[in-house]
Amino acid sequence: MKCVCRVALILSINVAFVGITPVWSKGKTVTTCSGVDMLTEMRVRAPHDYARLMAKSLRVKNGGAIFWRISKGDKPTSYLFGTMHLSDPRISKLPKAARTALKKAKVLALELEDLSQIAAARAISGAADLVVFKDGKKLSDLLSDKEFKLVQNKLSKLGIPVQMVPYFKPWIVSLLTAVSACERNRVKGGALVLDMTLAAQARKKGIPVVGLETLQSQLKAAASISLSEQLFSLRTSLAYSERADDMMETIVGMYLRRQIGAALPFQLYLAAKAGIPATSLKGLQQELIVKRNRKMRTRALPLLGKGGALIGVGALHLVGEDGLVALIRKAGYIVEPIE
Repeated sequence: MKCVCRVALILSINVAFVGITPVWSKGKTVTTCSGVDMLTEMRVRAPHDYARLMAKSLRVKNGGAIFWRISKGDKPTSYLFGTMHLSDPRISKLPKAARTALKKAKVLALELEDLSQIAAARAISGAADLVVFKDGKKLSDLLSDKEFKLVQNKLSKLGIPVQMVPYFKPWIVSLLTAVSACERNRVKGGALVLDMTLAAQARKKGIPVVGLETLQSQLKAAASISLSEQLFSLRTSLAYSERADDMMETIVGMYLRRQIGAALPFQLYLAAKAGIPATSLKGLQQELIVKRNRKMRTRALPLLGKGGALIGVGALHLVGEDGLVALIRKAGYIVEPIE
């Protein structure tokens, strides 16, 4: 589900990378965020496409809720919360159901225990083999001149030296450019993304915070995707590079309307418009969603066995036949939507 369009990045991949500004960054501060909801736009401009997309979204299992109750026998109730890794004030305030669950929680499990930008920067700097080419390949040789100049322009706005750009692998470029300048600077200015808000409130209440993944495992998952699929996803992202704020607004709209099931159909629609075949993204979905879901399920089960756990992960990890809702049900738990 990660065409490395911004939708999947924000809904599925680690929160620590959302706000990360490279240590060499000299990016401009952006104070206002505005954008067009591209789904709303599609409903007006391409109503037939919109109808097909929404019909597909309704067929995605467990795609209509972000907060779920988990129960089994007489164990204390646990909860599953689909988060979004953005600081937009419309979503960074915890829903009432999440606030109530947090008051009763014995433990909070997030994708990562350490959500800091420092931790993300340290992980990237310590994983050079995953981030840059060391076999003679160059990004400049893999993209067209127009595409590479666009990448250079986008990364230079983050303060990344031009001479470094040719050596970056496609997946890290997609990751670094996935968030709008507005969101990046909002976080840089101290705003907390939803996951960080959750962690901060838990720690304030003395509730332990644990991670279901590590930064290193997330980096390895992203880097394990084939080079061809990395390039497909980067090209899709570049095709919509001028609509960063619109993409952010679309993501927020999906989340607020509880339309998480629309994320994958929307991505595939955008990819098709950019000339990228849907089949080219299957490896991305397998590595960044399906495999990670299974690992998070395995690490969450002991917490659910004790009861009283609040699990908060990117909302895209909840949906579909391989989503956490379905996987936890297969482990013998009753998982019911609340909101």
